[in-house]
Amino acid sequence: MPSKTLHIPTPDGRADAFAAFPDDGERHPGVLMYPDGFGIRPVLREMARELAGHGYFVVVPNVFYRHGPAPVIDLPEHIGEEARPAVFARLMPLIEAHTTERVLRDAEAYLGFLTARPEVGAGPVAVTGYCIGGLLAMRTASAHPGRVAAVAGFHGPVVADGPDGLHRLLSPITAEVHLGHAASDLTPEALGELNRALDAAGVDHTSEIYPGTVHGFTMSDTDAFDAAALRRHWDRLLPLLERTLAHG
Repeated sequence: MPSKTLHIPTPDGRADAFAAFPDDGERHPGVLMYPDGFGIRPVLREMARELAGHGYFVVVPNVFYRHGPAPVIDLPEHIGEEARPAVFARLMPLIEAHTTERVLRDAEAYLGFLTARPEVGAGPVAVTGYCIGGLLAMRTASAHPGRVAAVAGFHGPVVADGPDGLHRLLSPITAEVHLGHAASDLTPEALGELNRALDAAGVDHTSEIYPGTVHGFTMSDTDAFDAAALRRHWDRLLPLLERTLAHG
């Protein structure tokens, strides 16, 4: 599957990004894939290539580009529990500096760049994300109804801003939504509250806890990885994109 590094102009500089796409000379629907907090690395490139193999032009931006090109910090090949404290000590200042205002400025730039690519077909795109990227995906869909036809978030902190913030986040969304939650992140009671909020906002959605999972279950380079949950993620994501994005 062809891939390359791209550079996306933004109001604050240039964001490096990984792109994967079919090698057939055709135009394909665009997908913006937000990484988890660990950023662009082999597992994210592998996932982008896999998704591209189903007929999509996939772009994974380095959301921390203001601090340098990816990888912004050195990461071990496997991010085990023993490595996490030191990694998060370096990551948290970057995450905390990535304000909602920055997220929305970047989202505008990412979507404009993606939809202007000659390899990307006309029409709306999809946005997906992992961990903090799941929240960024939802914020992007909320800020750009009509431009985003589908949004998916996996083990993402979508309720991070509390009930009022959640209402503001959900109300503008016109995309079809899938949220796959880790069992360690969300109780059944909290899931019920979230799903009632989605219903109240009129969002077409599926939102479920993936059984037996812990935060980060899609990422094969972490101790949280769950192969069955990753398959479930693809089983939810691919039909969502097929329903909502025009191929060809």
